[in-house]
Amino acid sequence: MAVLLDDGIDAGLVWHHGNPVAEGRAIANGLGVADLGNRDVVEVRGPDRLTWLHALTTQHLESLAPAVATTALVLAPTGHIEHVLHGVDDGESFLAWTEPGRGAALVEWLDRMRFMSRVEVRLRGDLRMAWFGHKIAVPEGWTVRDSEIGGSDVFVPVDAVLPGDESSAVPVGVWAYEAARIAAGVPRIFVDTDHRTIPNEIGLLGTHLEKGCYRGQETVARVHTLGRPPRRLVQLHLDGSLSSLPDGGAPLMLDGRAVGFVGSSARHHELGPIALGLVKRNVPVDAQLLADDIPAAQEALVDPDVGLHVRPVLR
Repeated sequence: MAVLLDDGIDAGLVWHHGNPVAEGRAIANGLGVADLGNRDVVEVRGPDRLTWLHALTTQHLESLAPAVATTALVLAPTGHIEHVLHGVDDGESFLAWTEPGRGAALVEWLDRMRFMSRVEVRLRGDLRMAWFGHKIAVPEGWTVRDSEIGGSDVFVPVDAVLPGDESSAVPVGVWAYEAARIAAGVPRIFVDTDHRTIPNEIGLLGTHLEKGCYRGQETVARVHTLGRPPRRLVQLHLDGSLSSLPDGGAPLMLDGRAVGFVGSSARHHELGPIALGLVKRNVPVDAQLLADDIPAAQEALVDPDVGLHVRPVLR
């Protein structure tokens, strides 16, 4: 029996179908199917769509081939992340998903940037998002992009029925899906980040350092050239003897002082309780932290000195 989440950003989605451990194993085996229907879906059409998005975002898009997954960020002039598009182009339109409740503001901002470009931007209320394990066949006609956690993000007609047990697919809830994402070290923008986050702090997600001329580029390039972003993304391995998980946004403490914050957390079927967090760059990578009073060991996902090892060539 499906159990729904009643709070948080994913409220209303299925939390689990009765056995989150089995669902986690199904994801690991490529057989899971998760309904992520709360994501907002945005479409950009028109002959100028890729060159236009190339100019506006962090991603190199003007020569994007059809069916190649990409993630593009819209930055503030200060380099802070304002919008994200997890997208794919089919040769005629660029289809992307963004986090719940963020689509309308993204469409509004993009629409203001059209000027003379031959593009059309709209929310696709007739589509919803799902995630398919790599062994699950996608019905013909559904748009697919490779997912950052493996498997596929699938743009599904809003009233379509997802594959079920009759096709070897195992319905999984967001408990198991989020645990797999956290275990893969993939942050959700606006869930594992805050209004001050710059791409360098989370591993330059979706940012091509060889691409210049986008809003916020100066900050990204300067931090990369000088190295040492102010904060860094970490995976947290939480004390499994405790029954609770830290709240999102809870401070990460070291020696009685706050050195960062917790993003998302979940119980993984093999790793146990895990979370993602942002910590200050100068926090020792081997320091044990407290997350909502829960002991947490760090696993570095971003090098504290990132940028010192490779120099960008911006053009």
